[in-house]
Amino acid sequence: MRVLIVGGGGREHAIATAMKKSRRVDRIYCVPGNAGIAQIAECEPSIGVMEFDKIVAYAKEKAVDLVFVAPDDPLVGGLVDELKAAGFRAFGPDKKAAVLEGSKAFSKELMKKYNIPTAAYEVFDDPDRALEYLETAKMPIVLKADGLALGKGVLICNTLEEAKAGVKEIMLDKHFGSAGNRMVIEEYMTGREVSVLSFVDGKTILPMTSAQDHKRALDGDRGLNTGGMGTFSPSPFYTDEIDAFCREKIYQPTVDAMAAEGREFKGVIFFGLMLTQDGPKVLEYNARFGDPEAQVVLCRMENDIMDVIDACIDGTLDKIDLRFEDNAAVCVVLASSGYPESYRKGFEITGLENFDGKEDYYCFHAGSKFDGNGRIVTNGGRVLGITAKGADLREARAKAYEAVNWVSFENKYMRGDIGKAIDEA
Repeated sequence: MRVLIVGGGGREHAIATAMKKSRRVDRIYCVPGNAGIAQIAECEPSIGVMEFDKIVAYAKEKAVDLVFVAPDDPLVGGLVDELKAAGFRAFGPDKKAAVLEGSKAFSKELMKKYNIPTAAYEVFDDPDRALEYLETAKMPIVLKADGLALGKGVLICNTLEEAKAGVKEIMLDKHFGSAGNRMVIEEYMTGREVSVLSFVDGKTILPMTSAQDHKRALDGDRGLNTGGMGTFSPSPFYTDEIDAFCREKIYQPTVDAMAAEGREFKGVIFFGLMLTQDGPKVLEYNARFGDPEAQVVLCRMENDIMDVIDACIDGTLDKIDLRFEDNAAVCVVLASSGYPESYRKGFEITGLENFDGKEDYYCFHAGSKFDGNGRIVTNGGRVLGITAKGADLREARAKAYEAVNWVSFENKYMRGDIGKAIDEA
């Protein structure tokens, strides 16, 4: 079969790599793709993820059998609806269901209505009312832009002054654009963070192996929030007991709640969890694979990804025995120095050939492109996701940090403590 992937980051490279292993996939296309994806797929870099008409036309031109919509913006914008209307099988939630990620206010209200454990919160449309609320709120506190903000629209404020500045940044200065027209203020939770991706067919949910992301730009979880500086899987803190609780109180209730609201969800739900002293609680939902969580989860999945995708679309996920390798994976993101603020790009990436034929090592491209001379150059804040598998987390971590030295580019930056928490397990 012929498959089109919409997106151009490390997540999409991981998805394409999983599809390449499928016995059922003959040809992979990607828009816009990147230089790494172009090694295994035919890419069309001139088409952006929000150019729905062009994507539909390209899918028709290539006569694809399935379109996998990977990023949040086109999902929330309704690309799956457009593709279905044009007669294509499409993987991902439709617009009505993707609001689970598209509006933090919606997701918080859903959890409250259906008694799904989460932090206490209030929603504000008026910055003056938000500022008034903060005067009596307990610090630290969390401010969240309601809409999509590339994973960066969350501010953790330790003092009232920081919180007031945060309201100005989100709602008045519109640092995150229209995503800040509404804002959620919620209690600050403490504990271990865990990410659990799950396949959903509208009624059945199959959680994947757990992972843990590192959002902050600097070692020691300092600095600004980013799209993710690295991740590991599985989390040693996500026990069988916690898994059983989440399946009963969080995962299935979320799927049932969406169906009850007339928003049947088919695709991938990402559960961002906080393991608090009072039990697991939901930090956030995403309506797609996380990035870089996909890099450490998909490489460990034993199933043919196309079998699982078809089951999600056709409502037959209860027939799938979802399996993962009994090992571990660690991904270290190589970024451009200055990310997530200002950074330079266009630098040649060398040493990529060192990954050729290396079992258990992956170099997922997040921000790369070909220049006019056929060289692969940096083209984003997050450039590469260097991923390695090992018998356990310590071995996988050692191998990943070994492999980061195989590639070079000017202004290369990375955190040195990805997966360090496993030493505390």
